[in-house]
Amino acid sequence: MARWRLPRTPLLLPRAAQRLLPAPLRRSGSGPAPPRLPGSLVRSGGFVGGRWVQAAAAFPVLDPASGAELGRVADCGVAEARAAVRAAWEAGPGWSAAPAKERSALLRKWYSLMMENKDDLAKIITAENGKPLKEAQGEVLYSASFLEWFAEEARRIYGDIIPPSVKDRRLLVLKQPVGVATIITPWNFPSAMITRKVGAALAAGCTVVVKPAEDTPLSALALAELANQAGIPAGVYNVVPCSQKQTPAVGEALCTDPLVAKISFTGSTATGKVLLHHAAGTVKRVSMELGGHAPFIVFDSADVDRAVAGALASKYRNSGQTCICTNRFLVQKEIHDAFVEKFAKAIERELRVGNGFDEGTTQGPLINEKAVGKVERHISDAVSQGASIVTGGKRHSFGKNFFEPTLLSNVTTNMLCTQEETFGPLAPVIKFDTEAEAVAIANSANVGLAGYFYSQDPAQIWRVAEQLEVGIVGVNEGIVSSAECPFGGVKQSGLGREGSKYGIDEYLEIKFVCFGGL
Repeated sequence: MARWRLPRTPLLLPRAAQRLLPAPLRRSGSGPAPPRLPGSLVRSGGFVGGRWVQAAAAFPVLDPASGAELGRVADCGVAEARAAVRAAWEAGPGWSAAPAKERSALLRKWYSLMMENKDDLAKIITAENGKPLKEAQGEVLYSASFLEWFAEEARRIYGDIIPPSVKDRRLLVLKQPVGVATIITPWNFPSAMITRKVGAALAAGCTVVVKPAEDTPLSALALAELANQAGIPAGVYNVVPCSQKQTPAVGEALCTDPLVAKISFTGSTATGKVLLHHAAGTVKRVSMELGGHAPFIVFDSADVDRAVAGALASKYRNSGQTCICTNRFLVQKEIHDAFVEKFAKAIERELRVGNGFDEGTTQGPLINEKAVGKVERHISDAVSQGASIVTGGKRHSFGKNFFEPTLLSNVTTNMLCTQEETFGPLAPVIKFDTEAEAVAIANSANVGLAGYFYSQDPAQIWRVAEQLEVGIVGVNEGIVSSAECPFGGVKQSGLGREGSKYGIDEYLEIKFVCFGGL
């Protein structure tokens, strides 16, 4: 395994990187500045071919809670993207030829380093994403679990022997890595969305180029530093951060380069369609986890207290900025009023808005003002059509990107908040009469990532679980994700699955071999 380890030379960090380490934070808004970031993991350059590289320009990374500029990161362009693809392609033959046991050991080492640095990784997430530190710590554990899982799966890529129809032949099926994979990830889980894809890709023998979201590049670069320390070979894991301005060109380059064989993307359905168009020109393998519009159904037979606890977790984690968080609550008429009353009390009792670094904060900021504006627009539209604000309903006094956890009642399916994903701390509640009505409303969306329902009727549980047009179902449970389980949606929520034993298949080709004349 020593042949895979990069020389332990000092990182070649330019002067720009030093602004990320000891320099005082610059503030552009109100609220307290976040604590100093851990210098051992914060990097300002792209990571290409095992080296830290700079670009002609840099772009700022901001703390959404305070408006502080955390630092400036290399604004990589098409040239850097193509260089990263070339580095990954050149590293491919050596990495794919390495015994599965060696790839497994290196992924396990990367996992161990994440666990050793979990507190610093969490601070980076909270600083650039804004989520409460406790949630960030949870994300780091979740993120690391994918490296652990796929370190184990790397040694379990099995082929097949097929009984032949004629006696002088032997029929075999091999599984081989697809090649270079482009990995494009969102800001809401800046660490976990990388490892869930990269862990599978590296386990399969693929090499990768990661393009993190412009809002949260520091987590991807911190993972690159730890991958380097773990001995992941040069060119196997590459990162090309870029600004929003550069993103369209860089994304197109990474999705059309003929050396790229696979694209994995998590983000909006609209962007996913653009990338599918790019991929079509060279017929690349594609997996996508796109938009959600999750229903949360509470039937009359449900344990209301348990349903409220599940609703609180499902809706308000990461301030409602998760792709599988509930976007529409459907509550049966007999228990509707009791559920709304208890849900409102739980929101007021258990949720606290504040800076993610403050003790006791459960609701951090939204990622930017555009996200806040969408929540306001959805509430205004609902209220104008007769919805009632039960609690919350406006921006929080803590800062411009903070919004009060909000609960709406008297909601109808004509309102924007029930027709499109809010991605914020807004819980609209629709009253329904029958099971068939609830299922019809839940399935009316053109996306289908996750769905939840609460019931104590066994027959109903089986019926509804099978009828919901989603890829993930939570039955009497509001938090469902884990490394062991497949993650993905149906309809316009995407293609393929991540995590679980199925996730590695997204990075493997099946080859049939026929031996004749035996």
